[in-house]
Amino acid sequence: MQRNLKDYIIIFLKGIAMGAADVVPGVSGGTIAFISGIYEELLSSINAVNLGAVKILKKNGFKAMWMSVNGNFLLSLLLGIGISVLSLAKLIKWLLENEPILLWSFFFGLVVASVFFVGKQIKNWTVTKALMLIIGAALAFYITILPPVANQITSSWFLFFAGALAICAMILPGISGSFILLLLGAYRPVIDALDQRDIKIIFLFGCGAIVGLLTFSRILKWLFDKYKEMTLAVLTGFIAGSLNKIWPWKETLSWRTNSHGEKVPFIQESILPFNYDGNPELLWAIVLAILGFAVILLLEKFSKENTVT
Repeated sequence: MQRNLKDYIIIFLKGIAMGAADVVPGVSGGTIAFISGIYEELLSSINAVNLGAVKILKKNGFKAMWMSVNGNFLLSLLLGIGISVLSLAKLIKWLLENEPILLWSFFFGLVVASVFFVGKQIKNWTVTKALMLIIGAALAFYITILPPVANQITSSWFLFFAGALAICAMILPGISGSFILLLLGAYRPVIDALDQRDIKIIFLFGCGAIVGLLTFSRILKWLFDKYKEMTLAVLTGFIAGSLNKIWPWKETLSWRTNSHGEKVPFIQESILPFNYDGNPELLWAIVLAILGFAVILLLEKFSKENTVT
């Protein structure tokens, strides 16, 4: 596949969008990858990083190995994701604390549009595929109502495991890696580590993420190769079911004290904006939800115009 500098800049920008999504508990970077038209190429490129690539390196040199793993694509995308995560962690953290309704409204619109986008990739709907969609939605919804772990665990093995599990969710459209971290009680330590440049925690988490990525991507690629439309039906359900987590208006049922001695919400449930205890910011919430929806439409249009054949 021949690409020029403009193509790699576009891939870099898609990486930035994926990184921004992955920082927020409830939005999946995999969803962004799918919408922007690079999901299957991402899975194929990750799967190419294997022992075969090492053999090519020994036999034919670095350039041949780099081409075999689609290195320019992976480098452009990972640079975008990395820069986005490191630079936006503090901003997202501030927005979650100070403007949660507006932030969640934007992502709610984005994810609603994602449901339609992924669902329309299925050309031949059947009863079985509809059933798989319902199962996927029910499973994702169940995950969103699980109570998070109260205590934050920061042992080396736990951080490694959290990284492996979270990255699996991050590349799966509809399931948020950040939310999995939240359930495990690892979200705040990881966000703080990114904010404070804690190399040890970042390294342990990153090692787990690499192992999880190289393992889980193979399963996903196999599913796409063998059962593409069935897999898409489940993913559509995952995305739809995850909407409960990012519903902007929540009622806090219980609180916990974080590591800084601050009281923060622990268990919450979705409520109507009219029942919200405080300013529901309904007008701005609707505007931002529409904006989020429009972003997906633009991403789809932009992806089609820049598809490389």
